[in-house]
Amino acid sequence: MSVLKSSLRNFFAHKGRMALSAVAVLLSVAFVSGTLVFTDTMNTTFDKLFASTASDVTLSAKNDDKGDESPDSGRPDAFPASVVEEVRGAEGVQAAQGAVASTSVTVVDARNRNVGPTSGAPTIAVNWSPNELRSVEIVSGHEPRGPTDVVVDGATAEKHGLKLGDELRTISVTGDFTAKISGIVDFKVTNPGATVVYFDTPTAQREILGKEGLFTQVAADAKPGVSDDTLKANIAAAVGDGYQLQTAAEAADAGREDVAGFLDVMKYAMLGFAGIAFLVGIFLIVNTFSMLVAQRTREIGLMRAIGSSRRQVNRSVLVEAVLLGVVGSVAGVAAGVGLAVGLMELMSSMGMELSTRDLTVKWTTPAVGLALGIVVTVLAAYIPARRAGKISPMAALRDAGTPADGSAGRVRGGIGLALTAAGAAALVAATRADEAGPGSLWLGLGVVLTLLGFIVVGPLLAGGVVRALGAVVLRIFGPVGRMAERNALRNPRRTGATAAALMIGLALVACLSVVGSSMVASATEELDRSVGADYIVQNATGQPIVPQAQTAVEKTPGLDHVTRYIWVDATITGPDGKPYEHGLAATDPTYPRDLRRETTAGRLADAYGPGAMSVGSDYATEHGVKVGDTLTVAFKRGATAKLKVVAITSDAANVDKGAMYTNIATAARHVPADRMPQTGFLLASAKDGQETRTYQALKDALAPYPQYKVSNQADYKEELKDQVGQLLNIVYGLLALAIVVAVLGVVNTLALSVVERTREIGLMRAIGLSRRQLRRMIRLESVVIALFGALLGLGLGMGWGTAAQKLLALEGLGVLEIPWPTILTVFVGSAFVGLFAALVPAFRAGRMNVLNAIASD
Repeated sequence: MSVLKSSLRNFFAHKGRMALSAVAVLLSVAFVSGTLVFTDTMNTTFDKLFASTASDVTLSAKNDDKGDESPDSGRPDAFPASVVEEVRGAEGVQAAQGAVASTSVTVVDARNRNVGPTSGAPTIAVNWSPNELRSVEIVSGHEPRGPTDVVVDGATAEKHGLKLGDELRTISVTGDFTAKISGIVDFKVTNPGATVVYFDTPTAQREILGKEGLFTQVAADAKPGVSDDTLKANIAAAVGDGYQLQTAAEAADAGREDVAGFLDVMKYAMLGFAGIAFLVGIFLIVNTFSMLVAQRTREIGLMRAIGSSRRQVNRSVLVEAVLLGVVGSVAGVAAGVGLAVGLMELMSSMGMELSTRDLTVKWTTPAVGLALGIVVTVLAAYIPARRAGKISPMAALRDAGTPADGSAGRVRGGIGLALTAAGAAALVAATRADEAGPGSLWLGLGVVLTLLGFIVVGPLLAGGVVRALGAVVLRIFGPVGRMAERNALRNPRRTGATAAALMIGLALVACLSVVGSSMVASATEELDRSVGADYIVQNATGQPIVPQAQTAVEKTPGLDHVTRYIWVDATITGPDGKPYEHGLAATDPTYPRDLRRETTAGRLADAYGPGAMSVGSDYATEHGVKVGDTLTVAFKRGATAKLKVVAITSDAANVDKGAMYTNIATAARHVPADRMPQTGFLLASAKDGQETRTYQALKDALAPYPQYKVSNQADYKEELKDQVGQLLNIVYGLLALAIVVAVLGVVNTLALSVVERTREIGLMRAIGLSRRQLRRMIRLESVVIALFGALLGLGLGMGWGTAAQKLLALEGLGVLEIPWPTILTVFVGSAFVGLFAALVPAFRAGRMNVLNAIASD
């Protein structure tokens, strides 16, 4: 009990000095809790949506891709209306409704603007039936009653300013058609962002499926007392094979599985960055308790002199750590809920609608947050606690203050150098790896070991690096600069730990900057070397090119040729008899001019002859295929063909790596026209001297089809750069939390250092140091610590990035590019971070009363 009382007294006595450590715990726990609440809320949103839209049993056409759309066909698989009657006649069926649904449509308003979502969610066209009233309610107008009526969801109407009577044009593979908004519906549960339009059944069948009398699904409900599984078996017996049947639970599971990959990636990526923030926070907590123990040396010595054991002193410090962890974690869990709400608002602004009505806080979220916060805080405080337990009673006779660890120990330095050397060796091994798999393991090992090595050896490096930085940055400030340098060197362990927190975040920033710049430079070089086409026409979400848009492109004046690219799923069996689930890239014979693929055997142009194809070098090596061999190609939506290998393309390149090519005419001979996939994208080249004029003509020709983008080579390179840049910006944003915690560490170290040096500051003020000079000294000390951390972090990160690029070279990304402007900007920016971190400690130091400071103990 006395240990607890002592801990409580010390904790509240030094609550101001604990505050920043508590904030670090708060931020880290908030990130973890916010991530868990956000992903749980998204799961709840989708679960409610799937539950509200699923009937007891749903029947759909069976295809090999287990989806509602045929691969690249632009239209879903359908079956005749007689199947609906067969389902209605099955035993146990109370009601059955035929449904038409497709996600391969684009809807534009009267001003030719795409009203579909920009978040990656689909635009869904469906037929109106009584079943729709399960999930939506009409809030304005009426249901569609004829070919000129369309109903739209309320979120889309609000976002795009649509109202009753407005005209919408729907673009599908069967053609374009227009209708006026006759009604607006709201979902009874949250719609995560899809645009949904409803037509009457004959219109949906005719305009989406190509003719009336077809459906894509049947929704069946059971009579009272009939289970879903029993109903599923009865319907299967009534309709026979060739259909996919799912109960409501199975449909919900399938929908959940579709979004699980995206949610898991988001969840674990965010938790990974939260882990980085925790790692950075450990240094802050270690520094806090180390400095508090140093400042309480006399107090602890007195406790030992009056009978406190080492164990009691140790436990006293650890109890303070538990209290800090509890306070920070409780606040962090609460802040995490707020963070989750903020993320939901952010996602809603980007087009993914999430409602706070679905906010989900499971009991595991606060449990995980509290456990992580407390455990990490206690572990971080363990070493300072052990150090406190070793203080002898004789310490009561000495002045409190800085512990006698002014220079890093030789053992510590030796361990740090050994770890760094081992990590460097692992990074070198990664650069020399012949395969990406083993190389990645070496890279991961090298990153961990070099990071640990730099953390351990940091105090040893502090002396030399800080002196070098001081000679360049601080000496121009005269005596004040020299005092700032000496203060930074006074306790190398503390300086090293403070700088290490900043080093971790900046190392990751530098590494990712090198990797991102190298990826862009490599891709740009490969595009220059390989791509011969002047333009590419494609949809950002992967929708196929509808025939009317393709015709518009082909009729554009100034074009020399247009090349279609169609992906046809197939199973290829080679001489070894092993089936290979892949597919063929069926293109026009002009493709080798538009994409210059190197070959290791044969000529790619010959693959466009009758009954011919090419394979990639990796496949050829793995399956023992050579030019002249005949492969069995079983088209999933057609017949089986025997095709002769006439060329082997090199897979050293990254563009279209592993593709197997054949002529569209060859594929068309074995796949029925109504089952042939649509064109995935188009490549085109202009006649000589007409590139600029034709580029604009292409854009004008595709103006009625805003879902497609025309890009020339310069556009394509810029888009690639923008995509990598956006990804890096997201990562930098997530790393910002670790940087914030690191900045708090600098603030905390300076603040406690000012307290520790109160008498010294008072004496310096007494002999003539002005408040302005004092503040400048503290600011310069902060700057040099920040620059020290930045120098270590950027150097370490560039080493990681260089090793990672060597691995990417095995995948065809062979150009190493160091983004020096970014590196220099971060280095200079770290100086401003140091200045910012010193503002409050410097201000407080300047306000000290000189006499009180001199008289302090």
